[in-house]
Amino acid sequence: MSLEYELDSYDFELPAELIAQHPPEQRHGGRLLVTRRDGSSSLDAQITDLPRLLPSGSVIVVNNTKVVPARLLGHKPSGGRVELLLTSPLGDTHDRMDDHLVITKSNKPLREGQTIAIEGGASAIIRSIVGPGRALVDLQGAESLSALLEQCGRVPLPPYIRQGTEQRQDRQRYQCTYASKPGAVAAPTAGLHISQSVIEGLEQAEIDIAALTLHVGPGTFLPVRVDDLRDHRVLSERYEISSQTAQRLNMAVQQGRPIVAVGTTCVRVLETLAQSYPRGEIQAHKDTTSLTIRPGHEFALVNGLLSNFHLPKSSLLVLVSAFAGRQRVLRAYRHAIEERYRFYSYGDATLWL
Repeated sequence: MSLEYELDSYDFELPAELIAQHPPEQRHGGRLLVTRRDGSSSLDAQITDLPRLLPSGSVIVVNNTKVVPARLLGHKPSGGRVELLLTSPLGDTHDRMDDHLVITKSNKPLREGQTIAIEGGASAIIRSIVGPGRALVDLQGAESLSALLEQCGRVPLPPYIRQGTEQRQDRQRYQCTYASKPGAVAAPTAGLHISQSVIEGLEQAEIDIAALTLHVGPGTFLPVRVDDLRDHRVLSERYEISSQTAQRLNMAVQQGRPIVAVGTTCVRVLETLAQSYPRGEIQAHKDTTSLTIRPGHEFALVNGLLSNFHLPKSSLLVLVSAFAGRQRVLRAYRHAIEERYRFYSYGDATLWL
């Protein structure tokens, strides 16, 4: 089997102190490692340099999904602690209280029929166990799901960020400036760097900004559990393309303008569109995508990628490597470690051109 398909060949060692525990003081205060995919150059820069670094005439595509406080903490009748992460479709059109799929964490497996007392005054009844660490639950204690999550929910920060007392800050900073469509259980973290001043800089540089929606679900962050990447499948996630964004993308293709994706979520949607509309003329629509990008994928719409530093042996690192080349990506990551870049969700960023 080629190294390109071996999961172990996407591994690297990261000192724990380089895992960012907090966002930078200013949203656009991170560093930016810029790498040319042809290997011609690499540059240590700042997020604020983004407008001048992008190719002239670029269209930059962002994901405007909004993270919902989908993490619920509670206790079993015995007193044991339980964590529930809602993964069912969330958002304005999915406000029901029953039949929610959750990822569970507890010291002992949960049982059907148990009632979990949720911190904040709600409760969850375990309807059925659907797999290891996964269950269907009915929620009680509020008029609607959105009301319950506002009352009891916590920001679903990734496990490598130590859970502290800064929930108020996290509700603002673990959310993109332009987030407007509730439904994600994790942030599209490349977009966390884009402040209003960066947006203004992009506009002044005459770089168009187009927004799509992909509601980030567990498929984005669940670990890869196969040795051969050809056997891995990313779970489906919901996306939406507006007529305005469809028009901007069609014009960019017709005019030969570079399309730069902000984050791997945008890459998945854009490349899904390329497969759905191989002759061009993308249409406004809603759908789901289970596109799994691995080495050998021929990128049809994406010409550049702004991305955070990803976990070793993750599907996101594989996607970036498919775009920029595995050895080039791992070499850039080694440089970032040597230069003490900050990694993961609240960390610094990379730009692949």
